Amino acid sequence: MSIQIIPAIDIIDGKCVRLTKGDYEQKKVYNDNPLDVAKMFQDNGITRLHLVDLDGARSHHIVNYRVIEAIASHTNLTIDFGGGIKTDEDLKIAFNSGAQMITAGSIAVTDHDTVSKWLQTYTADRIILGADTRNGKVSINGWKNEGEQELMDFIKSYIPNHIKNIICTDIERDGMLQGPAINLYEQIMSAYPEINVIASGGVSSMDDIRKLDEAGVKQVIVGKAIYEGRVTLC
Repeated sequence: MSIQIIPAIDIIDGKCVRLTKGDYEQKKVYNDNPLDVAKMFQDNGITRLHLVDLDGARSHHIVNYRVIEAIASHTNLTIDFGGGIKTDEDLKIAFNSGAQMITAGSIAVTDHDTVSKWLQTYTADRIILGADTRNGKVSINGWKNEGEQELMDFIKSYIPNHIKNIICTDIERDGMLQGPAINLYEQIMSAYPEINVIASGGVSSMDDIRKLDEAGVKQVIVGKAIYEGRVTLC
């Protein structure tokens, strides 16, 4: 397989957790120390990490930047960070703390001008578009609010900004271990072949990852399936 597995670490109260369908009431703590988890990933040959500040997503500003600092200081992992990045200051905190890339999620929906400016300033190599969807619409604010914008229209709006990478999560599948939204990813890749679609949500096994690979997806974010022992990294 040529697909790259990108493990996810989601943070609440400084701990490594996973939610089900983005529901904060369905939280499971997997480790009290995200750095230990990141080191384990690195020891298993992983080079890229998807780090999400769930406290930040809920609070509308970056919260767990100390976790970025710890992982960036003690591993060689390339960190893409999301959750609570709403302002220029949040963005600077993330980069100064050691993130190499950030995912612009809710703000990409609510403030196109700001994200366009970030893309121009930091380039599309460092700014990833977060396209989280439920029922064909883009969801925002830690998935608590379903937006009015259609997913495909949202993606199309950033094509003039030369966006390169999109993390697309089907919220109904996230944490459910019932398979990824392969048809959705194929639809996006067919419409916008110049974009790298990073699959997220629903992966339950190596077979799911193989199917994504066969569909042409180059990168996949995997969370609960790793923590539950369904996907092994070595």
